[in-house]
Amino acid sequence: MKAGKQTTLRAQAVVHGIGVHSGAAASLTLKPAAADSGIVFVRTGRDGEADRRVRADVRAVTATEFATVLGDAMGPLCSTAEHVLAALAGLGIDNAVVEIDGPEVPIMDGSAAPFVAAIETAGIVALASSKRYIKVLKPIGVTQGDAFGELRPYGRGFRLEVEIDFDHPLIGHQTTALDVDADSFRNELSRARTFGFLRDVNALWDAGYARGSSLDNTLVVSEDRVLNPQGLRFPDEFARHKALDALGDLALAGAPLIGVYRSRRGGHRLNHAVLSALMADSSAWTMVDAAELAAPMAHQAPRRGIRGHADGATPLAVPAFGPEMS
Repeated sequence: MKAGKQTTLRAQAVVHGIGVHSGAAASLTLKPAAADSGIVFVRTGRDGEADRRVRADVRAVTATEFATVLGDAMGPLCSTAEHVLAALAGLGIDNAVVEIDGPEVPIMDGSAAPFVAAIETAGIVALASSKRYIKVLKPIGVTQGDAFGELRPYGRGFRLEVEIDFDHPLIGHQTTALDVDADSFRNELSRARTFGFLRDVNALWDAGYARGSSLDNTLVVSEDRVLNPQGLRFPDEFARHKALDALGDLALAGAPLIGVYRSRRGGHRLNHAVLSALMADSSAWTMVDAAELAAPMAHQAPRRGIRGHADGATPLAVPAFGPEMS
């Protein structure tokens, strides 16, 4: 594939499943799209209604409680968009149509891995147009109670630094940090699953959430053990999943970010707030063409790995993190 060019799918890919919150069955089809289309979600018509379309960007977010919901003036279009968005962003896909026939993106196994497999089976192709990036020019931070998130300049591409701290013996304090490219995403983030606490199940059901949750699609934690028979995929799978969610939420910038995202006690609401703050400050970012980045970035070795902080930054102080269906 020619470097520096926009990408899309070679062919369409289809997955089927149920929504983790709604429990409703849905089919999701990923389709190729032309250059400069971005990622567009299409809810297919119901009962004779016309299809609804919304471009996936920060302005399309209508709710962030337990999941990222996309919609428009007519209301929600689809919920739990973050995992498929993370798969598209992690594999570097700039343009695609995400067609769905239900109210919620299928949860699959609770991670982005099934979407990655579907995309890679369909194939990825380069388009004629140059890839464009949103480059962070100055720090932008948001505090929400004890939670904090920020985007900062970073010269090596896009980096995630995520910290969590749960008052639970099986989770506790965890830190995940890595420079994101297709390989690091595929190997270190894509398989991390959504999680929840057994003690919260009844409250979630009463509130209308987690109706499709099961041990097939959610890491379920009791007071003293992980209930899933296969156990954890990573020792710090909880933190890695939070980083996966952040990648999907930040994909709503509308173009790949060049910067580092740091968060503590993060979730969908915080991710959206930080991205909204960045986009609202025109002095904090600029759009750059791939050709403008080629020379300086070619001389900087990529930094990968699941530990550590960019540019020698000290770890964030982390307060206790309350339970959350992630």
